[in-house]
Amino acid sequence: MIPCLPESAPPAADALPMATLLAGWAERGWLRALDVAFAGFLWREVPEAPPLAILAAALASHQLGRGHVCLDLAATLADPAFALSLPPEGAEATEPAALPGAVLKTVTLDAWLAALDSPALVAPGAGSTPLVRVGNRLYLRRYWQYEQDVRAGIDQRLQAGTPPAATALRGPLDALFTSTTGGPDWQKIACALAARSGFAIVTGGPGTGKTTTVVKLLALLQALALDQPGGRELRIRLAAPTGKAAARLNASIATAVAGLPLGALADGDAVRAAIPTAVTTLHRLLGSRPDSRQFRHHAGKRLPLDVLVIDEASMVDLEMMAAVLAALPPQARLILLGDKDQLASVEAGAVLGELCRRAEVGHYTPATAAWLAEACGEALDPALVDSAGTALDQAVAMLRASHRFSADSGIGRLAAAVNAGDPVAVAALWQAAPTDLRRLTGDACTEAAFGALILDAKHGYRHYLEHVGRERPAHDAGQPAFDAWAHAVLAAHGRFQLLCALRRGAWGVEGLNTRIAQVLHGAGLIPAVDGWYAGRPVLVTRNDYGLGLMNGDIGITLPVPGTGEDGWSLRVAFPASDGSAGIHWVLPSRLQAVETVYALTAHKSQGSEFAHVALALPEAPSPILTRELLYTGITRARMAFTLLCPGGAAVEQAAIERRVLRDSGLMA
Repeated sequence: MIPCLPESAPPAADALPMATLLAGWAERGWLRALDVAFAGFLWREVPEAPPLAILAAALASHQLGRGHVCLDLAATLADPAFALSLPPEGAEATEPAALPGAVLKTVTLDAWLAALDSPALVAPGAGSTPLVRVGNRLYLRRYWQYEQDVRAGIDQRLQAGTPPAATALRGPLDALFTSTTGGPDWQKIACALAARSGFAIVTGGPGTGKTTTVVKLLALLQALALDQPGGRELRIRLAAPTGKAAARLNASIATAVAGLPLGALADGDAVRAAIPTAVTTLHRLLGSRPDSRQFRHHAGKRLPLDVLVIDEASMVDLEMMAAVLAALPPQARLILLGDKDQLASVEAGAVLGELCRRAEVGHYTPATAAWLAEACGEALDPALVDSAGTALDQAVAMLRASHRFSADSGIGRLAAAVNAGDPVAVAALWQAAPTDLRRLTGDACTEAAFGALILDAKHGYRHYLEHVGRERPAHDAGQPAFDAWAHAVLAAHGRFQLLCALRRGAWGVEGLNTRIAQVLHGAGLIPAVDGWYAGRPVLVTRNDYGLGLMNGDIGITLPVPGTGEDGWSLRVAFPASDGSAGIHWVLPSRLQAVETVYALTAHKSQGSEFAHVALALPEAPSPILTRELLYTGITRARMAFTLLCPGGAAVEQAAIERRVLRDSGLMA
C-alpha cells in the first residue's frame, strides 16, 4: 500500500494535485513509499508549506535511495529523467516515463528556491529544520550533518601534527624499497606522503599493489615510532566494509608482512612483530548495536588506536565514514585504500570517489615535490605539480602500474578502455579477441550458450557443486574435516560468478537465478530449484548483528551430521566475519534475510574476486548501466571475463558513455 499525503493538507488549489502526483509516482515505482511518507510527515508538521517545497523534499528523499547525498535542484530541472534515474528499473516501456519531466518543465529554479524559503522546513545550515539548502543543493538534515562531519574530520587530520623530517624517512624507505622500477615508484611515494599526514589515501586499480604498499607503510610508521626516545609501538587496526573484503585482506596481508624486507632496519624483527595481520569489519570495529544505527564507539567513547587502515574504501558510504571519524581519537591517523573508479557504495555517498577526483593529475605543490625528492629520492612528472594544489591533494597517492595484468592482458586493457570512456578502443579489443575475453551479443546469447557457460567444468558452477557432492566427509569425520570441506567448496565457488547490472528482468538477478537453478537441476547438480538444498548459495541482504553476518556476505548450504531422517542436516557455511580462516555455520531457519545468489549484482560483488566473471547486461539501455558498473564487473575477474549483451553492442556503448554522477557537496 502506498502512503498518501495527509487529508489535512491545506485546501489550496495546488496542494491536492501535488498529493495526487506524488502518490501516483509511488504507485508506478518512481518514488519509494518512504519518500511519500516523508512528504506526508512534513505537510502534517507544516501545513502551510508550499507544494513545491514538499515536492523537493520527496525528491531529496528519493535521491538518497539512489545513492545521492542531496538533490541538485538545477540539475533536476535541466534533465529530470537523468538526474532522478527515471524511469526506474523494471518500468514498462508503455508507462508515461516523461511525466516527471512534464511536471518539472513548468517549474523554474527561482520558483523552487522561493518555495524553499520556508524557515519551518529549511535552513541554510545548522539548526533543527528537517531540510538544509546550500545553494542549489537540498539535503535531509542528517545527511548534511554527515557531510559536514566528514569534511571537518578530514580537514582536522590534514592540519594536525608536525610531519616527520624528510631525512628521517629516507633510510627506512630505501630499506623497504630495495628494487628500482625504471620510473617513479608510486608505492614508495605513497608511503612517504601518507607518513607525513594524519589522513591519507592510496588509490589504484586491481593489481597495483595497494596491500603491499600499506604493509610497507605500516612498517615505516612502526619503525619511526620505535626509533623515538622511549618509543612504543603504534596501536594499529585493519578494517574493511564487509566480511568478504575483510577475509580477502586477511588472507593477503599475513603473506605480505612475512615477506617484508626488514633486514636493513635497526629493529626489523620488532617492526615485523608490531604489524597486525588480523582484519575486522567496520561494524565489528565500531561495535554495532542490534536494531540500532548507533555504535558502541563514538565521539564520547573513542576507539583505542593510533592508526586505522580501511581497505575497499570505495564501499564506505557517507554515514559510515562519519561514524568512523567520530570514533577516532583526534590524534589517530586514518588511511584509506581503494579503487576510485569502482562503483560507489550502495548507500548514499561516493566518499572515496569525491576525495580522489583530482588524483589522476596529482596537483602536488612544488614544496611537496621537493620534499618527496629528499624523502624518497623520487622525482615527480612536472605535469603533476601545481602551485595551487590543496592540502587534500598532498595526501592522495594514485598507484599507476598494475602487476596483476600483463601488457597483453585482455582484461586489463578492457578495464582501461572502459574506464577511459573509449568505445572505439573497446570495439577494437573485442575485434582482436584476446584469449581471456569473450563476448556474446544479440542472437549469440542463446539458451544453449548460456547453459554451456553455467555448466563449464572448469570455471562454471559445475566446479563447486561437484565439490559439494563428491568430497563430503564421512558422517563420523570430525569438525575440522567439515570446516576444511567448507573451505574447499567456498574456494571452488569463488572460481566463477555471474554478475548482473539489474535486479529485474530476464537478464537481471531475479530472472537469471531462476534460469540457472533450472539448468543446474536439469544437469543433476542440485536436488531442487527452490527452498533449502545442498549446494544452494545464499546472499545476506540485511545486516544481522546477532548472527554476525553483514549485508553482502555469501554462504553455501551444505549437509552436516544432524537429526534428519538420513542422519544429516543442512547448515550454511560462511567465511568467518572477523576475517580469520574459520567457518561460521548457521542453521537455515535462522537466516531471515537471504536470497539465492547464482547471479549477483555488480554492486554486491565489490570486495570480491573470481577467476572467471560473466557480466550480463540487459536487453535495453538503463540509467543504471554506467562506465563504473562495467569497470567494476570486469575488474572482479582474474583469469577470464565474459560479457553477455543480448541487446547488442549499442547497449554496451551506451554504458561506456554514461558516468555515475552522485550529487554531493563534500568537495564543494
